[in-house]
Amino acid sequence: MAEDDKPKGEPTGKDDSAADELKDESSGEAADETTAEGEAEAADETTAEAEGGAEKKPSGKPSIKIKAPAAGAAKLPQAKNIRSPEFTPHGISAGRGSGPRPSGLTAAQAKKRKQATVAAVIVGLVAIAGATAFYVTRPGPEIKVSGKLGTAPKVDIPKDLVPDNKFKVTEAIAGSGPKLANGDIAYVKFAFYQWSKASGSKSDESTSKKLNSSYEQQGGQQVMPMTVGKTQVKGLDKGLVGHSAGSRLVLQLPPADGFGEQGSQMGLTNKDSVVFVVDVMASIPKNAEAKGTEKKLDDKNLPKVEAGEPGKGPKITVPKADAPGKLEVKTLIEGGGPALAKGDTAIVQYVGKLWRDGKTFDESWSKGQPASFPIGTGGTVPGFDKGLTGAKVGSRVLLILPPKEGYGTKGNEQAGIKGTDTLVFVVDILGTLPK
Repeated sequence: MAEDDKPKGEPTGKDDSAADELKDESSGEAADETTAEGEAEAADETTAEAEGGAEKKPSGKPSIKIKAPAAGAAKLPQAKNIRSPEFTPHGISAGRGSGPRPSGLTAAQAKKRKQATVAAVIVGLVAIAGATAFYVTRPGPEIKVSGKLGTAPKVDIPKDLVPDNKFKVTEAIAGSGPKLANGDIAYVKFAFYQWSKASGSKSDESTSKKLNSSYEQQGGQQVMPMTVGKTQVKGLDKGLVGHSAGSRLVLQLPPADGFGEQGSQMGLTNKDSVVFVVDVMASIPKNAEAKGTEKKLDDKNLPKVEAGEPGKGPKITVPKADAPGKLEVKTLIEGGGPALAKGDTAIVQYVGKLWRDGKTFDESWSKGQPASFPIGTGGTVPGFDKGLTGAKVGSRVLLILPPKEGYGTKGNEQAGIKGTDTLVFVVDILGTLPK
């Protein structure tokens, strides 16, 4: 067929090549919609011309003819090779999140979701604030003491707690007895520890070591009398004042409040602090004496007992008469406390005199603190055990002991007591030590 006889609109071989090249370039990509529609309409028009001759498309829809680009002309760029903002496809956002998206929630649902989100944020803030507050206010390391009053305590001194050269007293157990004052007698059990800063690279740590403990002594020796203000340990004197009998105290004493020069005998240096644990088992007020109902003694053949100066004991006058041949027990003041029983340890002030010359051979008043005696167990002379058993705390009792109720036929040479001596005692019963 001659070239002039080919139907109009059918591409020539040269045009086919250009069209194929264009097709290859746009295959599988997001090609321009206008080009694609033009090619389809051009193809429809060619077919119609070939089959129907000069028949034309209905008016109002003009045919679009696409001519292949001439050789050497610029090619259409592919969409994937065009970067934003150079290329923004029609009807598609320039990027995700660049504008509001329609929500599928109703207004009520959207409101509930917003409220839940706000609540979650508030809860989170409260939790964070609470955690921060705990971190700021949480307690630091401290000395911990546990156990019952009167029993050996368990003491924990943390390594990360370093002495700060400050005096401190805390009550591990709060007592309900009388409060201590200077001059009072405190009956205590105690343990104390050396407490020091660690040396070298561990200067932010501490070391501790138990130095002594009365809890490890045998029997009644565990309880020690201390005159408040005269313990020779400044920190103890300060720490005991104002606290009640029945308390367990934990005292942190800086070097200035410790043992002073005597500390070197226990291995303490002038830079060491001391930790005391003190159980105040009982207390006796300064210048304490019998208190209760006074009872008159009219027997002229027995010693006369009169009140003396505070803190110095009663006056005793022995008569010019023969001594009684048996044990005599007379209550001069009857106290209102519990009666002494076998096994009790009585806290007493006393005066002892010889019947034969009225000379004082022993007394406790001038020694600065009361004495303590076990009752009914043979720990003292027989007349004491017999005469004080059943007597009430607070009482003043007159005891007359013939030799067999005292030191027997051997006497007590050191005290100037002969084997034939009758002894006269006046005893104020001030209290008992807790068992």
